[in-house]
Amino acid sequence: MRVIIVLLALACLAACSQPTKITGDKAKIDSLANIPVAEQTCYAYIKGRDTAELTLITTGIVSTGELRYKWFEKDKNMGTIEGEMHGDTLIAAYTFDSEGQKSVRQVVFLKKDNQLLEGFGEVEEKDGKASFKDLKKLGFSNAMVFEKVPCK
Repeated sequence: MRVIIVLLALACLAACSQPTKITGDKAKIDSLANIPVAEQTCYAYIKGRDTAELTLITTGIVSTGELRYKWFEKDKNMGTIEGEMHGDTLIAAYTFDSEGQKSVRQVVFLKKDNQLLEGFGEVEEKDGKASFKDLKKLGFSNAMVFEKVPCK
């Protein structure tokens, strides 16, 4: 009987000294830690009675959200934005409804601290979409500055 107990004890000690193998569940948990977290940021432009609001949800370099322009005594337009961050610059497609018509135009914003400056430049239409002719020639003046605001 003592021999059996000694053999069982040795077997238990040998099993305890085996290296632990990482299972598939542990590998899945490690890969989930590398998934970028979505971050919501809101911006507003207000000048007199003209306003614009931008809500961005950014995951990694991809940004999506809503953009609304409300110009005093002019038609407002609102729609969705989808694009990518390239360093400090957001290059996106803005799909919106204005005057009962769906349109798509390229928008570019330069991020400076808690502000987004909207870029302006020469535009051309291709395949029903308005795009900038040359992104390197865009102007980012203080004409359209979106300030970071708390999200509603």
